[in-house]
Amino acid sequence: MPVSVKDLMAAANAAVPRITPEEARDLLAGEDALVLDVRDAPEVAASGKLKGALNVSRGMVEFRADADTPYHDPAFRTDRTIIVYCASGGRSALVGKTLQDMGYDKVMNLGAFKDAKEAGLETEGG
Repeated sequence: MPVSVKDLMAAANAAVPRITPEEARDLLAGEDALVLDVRDAPEVAASGKLKGALNVSRGMVEFRADADTPYHDPAFRTDRTIIVYCASGGRSALVGKTLQDMGYDKVMNLGAFKDAKEAGLETEGG
């Protein structure tokens, strides 16, 4: 039976904890977490990103996260908390679920860049 986007989103939202900007700030202060921006490059160029965030578009995450590909980025470590965000929280939830499926246990969905920025998380670029 085919799966709809609604089904995929429900599964992702059920599996990946959603955190507030304040919770993200606390996590970042207390540990070596990776902040992952999964928006496309034109979105990041237009608005900037959270300070220190790694931008990997949603279509490349699996390749950057898998140590067995030539595209692997060493910032991806299974022992590291990963805080994912996008424009509204949908892509970040889907990426979070994918990362969990790939063996990343500590993945959190920050949701929307705009909300994090408005809550006072530092940004750069844009």
